[in-house]
Amino acid sequence: MRHALIIGGGIAGTMTAISLQKAGISSTVYEAYPAGADDAGAFLVLFHNGLEALRTVDAHQAVLDVSFPAERVEMLAHTGDSLGVRPVAGGGNSGGGSSGTGNGRNSDGRSFLGPRTLRRATLYRALHDQAARRGVTIEHGKRLVAADTAPDGRVTARFADGTHAEGDVLVGADGLHSVTRTLIDPDAPAPRHTGQITVCGYAPSVPPEAAPAPGTYRMIRGRRALLGCTMAPDGEVWWFANTPGQQLSREELATGTPEGTARWRDHVVSVLSEDASPAADIVRASGGIVATNAYDVARIPVWHRGSMVLLGDAAHAAAPNAAQGASMAIEDSVVLAKCLRDLPSAGEAFARFEALRRDRVEAVVERSAQLNDQVLPRPAGTPARPRQDDSRQDDASGSDWLLAYRIDWDTPVGDDASANA
Repeated sequence: MRHALIIGGGIAGTMTAISLQKAGISSTVYEAYPAGADDAGAFLVLFHNGLEALRTVDAHQAVLDVSFPAERVEMLAHTGDSLGVRPVAGGGNSGGGSSGTGNGRNSDGRSFLGPRTLRRATLYRALHDQAARRGVTIEHGKRLVAADTAPDGRVTARFADGTHAEGDVLVGADGLHSVTRTLIDPDAPAPRHTGQITVCGYAPSVPPEAAPAPGTYRMIRGRRALLGCTMAPDGEVWWFANTPGQQLSREELATGTPEGTARWRDHVVSVLSEDASPAADIVRASGGIVATNAYDVARIPVWHRGSMVLLGDAAHAAAPNAAQGASMAIEDSVVLAKCLRDLPSAGEAFARFEALRRDRVEAVVERSAQLNDQVLPRPAGTPARPRQDDSRQDDASGSDWLLAYRIDWDTPVGDDASANA
């Protein structure tokens, strides 16, 4: 394996380049947009599993340095009454100091990387800087329109600007509305809108009685929407709200003007104002608001064909409720790099990658769908998904199957599709 063409320069694509570089495989990343950091105002959480995958390829410290921790979750009812406080999932009893290494330890003695919060644009920039330091080339303004595979397996990517590139494999890391997905399988299902609009914002000055305590994620379950919030080190409250709403165009979602920001702030306040919780007060004090459609895809039947393969949201799209989209993409990138490193052909590597990943990521898609259904009713005419067997959610040691996932980089990929790669 000599060179990979990576389509998409977001989290999934950049992490794939970093992981392949550690595996001894060169790559070039092709990003459709002239500049990246789409949804630059939104923020996300990386849980223990995503951070461990970053640590596998020595990329975790750059993310820890630009993020902040939370050690506990507080649940509030729509009345404002507390429903209890518990350690945050995957926290590992982490103290979450400024270095982000925490005080907890894994069974192998390494520091336990608890959940970290950061802006999407900050993660994007941290990963791009890591890729650049490792010699990865990222080309912008390269929108994929076609791909051809030669008899010898070499693949040619063709771009809208009339240029093309050749490589040994093509990795579709081009997100929810993936072009690569349709090239691999023209009959692939389209993403389904979940009946939810996710709105994020930042409140620089929140009354002490309304603000969450430092190191706490406060989850407020309203009558019509869910709001989650946490306090950044500078005292600003970062929040997201899962609100009911039909699919909207990019123009309708826009918040780039004072009028757009006010419209979405008023929308969130309107669905929270009948509650007696502090949620509406937090939103009223906010700016920097971003609104996005929420989508998922229950199952994408075909992940790879010939020398082309999908990963991240291009292969498995989950609603945002489980907050695992970025972590799943990061895991994907590391596992795919291992498979391409250890197996003799692209076809064998892609098949092993799918065997190692499909059950896990589809379980996350299902978990997110179930969480979405708990907050908002399904769109009219959309049947509820059958519930999967929940018996996998805890292993014998009591660790959550989702967060305890580890990738053993040094052990070659075997013939069995074990739970961990």
